[in-house]
Amino acid sequence: MPAQIIQDNTTPFERKDIDPVTLDIIENALRNARIEMDATLVRTAMSPGIREQGDAFPLIADANGKMIVGQFGSFIGGFLDQFEGTIEDGDMVFLSDPYSCDGAISHSNDWLVLLPVYKDGRLIAWTAMFGHQSDIGGKVVGSMPIDANSIFEEGVRIPPVKIWKKGEYNDDLMKLVMHQTRKPDWCQADLNALIASCRVASNRLIEMAERFGDDEYFSATQELLARNHRAMNALIGQAIAEEPVSFEDYICDDGLGFGPYKIKCTMWREDGKVILDFEGTDPQSEASINFLLNENMFKMFFGIYMIMVFDPQILFNDGFYDLIEVRIPEGSLLKPKFPAALSGRTHALGRIFDILGGLLGQKTPEFLNAAGFSSSPHLFYSGWDNREGREGDWFQLFQIGFGGIPGRPMGDGPDGHSLWPGFTNVPNEFLERYFPLRIERYETAPDSGGAGLHRGGNGIHMTYRFLADGQIAIHDDRWFVPPWGVNDGMPGKRASKVLEKADGTSEIVGNKLDDIKVSAGDQLHFITWGGGGWGDPLERDPEIVGKEIRQGLVTAEGARDYGVVADSNGTIDEAATATLREEMNASREKGSIFNYGPSIDELRANCEEQTGLSAPIQPVWHRRGESLEAAE
Repeated sequence: MPAQIIQDNTTPFERKDIDPVTLDIIENALRNARIEMDATLVRTAMSPGIREQGDAFPLIADANGKMIVGQFGSFIGGFLDQFEGTIEDGDMVFLSDPYSCDGAISHSNDWLVLLPVYKDGRLIAWTAMFGHQSDIGGKVVGSMPIDANSIFEEGVRIPPVKIWKKGEYNDDLMKLVMHQTRKPDWCQADLNALIASCRVASNRLIEMAERFGDDEYFSATQELLARNHRAMNALIGQAIAEEPVSFEDYICDDGLGFGPYKIKCTMWREDGKVILDFEGTDPQSEASINFLLNENMFKMFFGIYMIMVFDPQILFNDGFYDLIEVRIPEGSLLKPKFPAALSGRTHALGRIFDILGGLLGQKTPEFLNAAGFSSSPHLFYSGWDNREGREGDWFQLFQIGFGGIPGRPMGDGPDGHSLWPGFTNVPNEFLERYFPLRIERYETAPDSGGAGLHRGGNGIHMTYRFLADGQIAIHDDRWFVPPWGVNDGMPGKRASKVLEKADGTSEIVGNKLDDIKVSAGDQLHFITWGGGGWGDPLERDPEIVGKEIRQGLVTAEGARDYGVVADSNGTIDEAATATLREEMNASREKGSIFNYGPSIDELRANCEEQTGLSAPIQPVWHRRGESLEAAE
């Protein structure tokens, strides 16, 4: 039975004509309210993930639950269909269980608060905010165990409950929840920040309705939705063909020795709608890399990608959802069955954007990006502090790293940039002040970006020196299957991690590992992947390559991928460059849209040579206990 909305005033809103100036004012006021939500959050939260990196996502929706401004699209309609209870003035809903909201939040570390906005006894809007909590209990520090077989191993699961009920705070509920986490101080502060952000936006929406009138405010939100619908309808007609196109990419492994896992999507236009069908995606994993992909969330991903590629001035909102149909097979990696583990879903989440690029670019390769929106690297470090004045204090770090952004039609991919545009890095000064570690190196990894007319962004080489005994965990991807290049561009280099012990020995370690013991003086070289290159690297201006040698972005050896002969100072040998480019042109095939690098079979056969790891990952069908014939 769907939720029951309790209102003293049930008068329906009256649709009014809104002049362009008023619409523009309300639109920008909504954008500003969303920005104010973010500002309130980062100034109030305590965990580095939210306070420093901005790992939180706001939403402002209309009275029907459709997102007007935000990032991930609205889940409110699905939530209301499943919530068994009433929604009243003074209520606020709190939840973290992905299975209770169809994946609107996709792992239990994300805590979400949802506030119905009432004015004069009538529901006029919704505000919501969710953010990643650094620890919610469970079997490992950080609550994201790689080897989890079910969501019950990943910390506290919060179903939709009222944290505020008719204006009264549920203090006992909060004591119960905070009792599960290793960092209750951070979690309580972060939750208060989520609540404050929603209340700030609520106040702004009420102010807008008071200024312009309730009906006028409502009508403006509906026009913003309608405008988005018109714009997306035009873009879809221009960019999406009726003939199906397919694309597939892979998550490297599950952290337990099996992979890669295929994600496949087929796209076509039918009766004015875009169909996005994930048939052919691998079955769900027994480990934690599953991604419970909410259909509305994927519609928003699709819409954002379309808008940013073709017309960035469009305000993205939920107005176009009826133009998209998303089909995800039950029991697949993207629609796992309860109680499948979900904490490591970030790798699939990142890969979705690469797949969207591969789909949308096949009709218009001139707009195609290479691969590089590939994962969201995590580092965890925890233990007991040994610094003066902090002896015996528990510490734990959760940090998100960045890889290389892909080469693009308009230019090079940024070096070491976030997957999400609103994210920032944790300042090294902050890390060294609050945790027993020192940052020995923080720089781009030269040559890691794929060569091209437009170079893929380099990954980051970050070296941590640990100053206290403890344990670390690493969650990353793109260490096995490289980020592909496009339009004759070359693939980016893959991620790698090297643990250098205080005694001088070192070893390459995996990219999905929990509970690695480290000692004071040990160093971790955390190297992320580079973005794929765009366009023929032999068409890149040699002088730019020489400049990048001087900047440390490309080495003299790496310059040869561009057919450029130069010394370590970036001085170009023009005659040798002309000869090399002529030789390279004569010995290669041109005209391919995608350059994937070595095949999966080649990568598996040469795993140690390719990655430095001696144990190759086994095919996924081994994990499922199938025969090769059944798997095929």
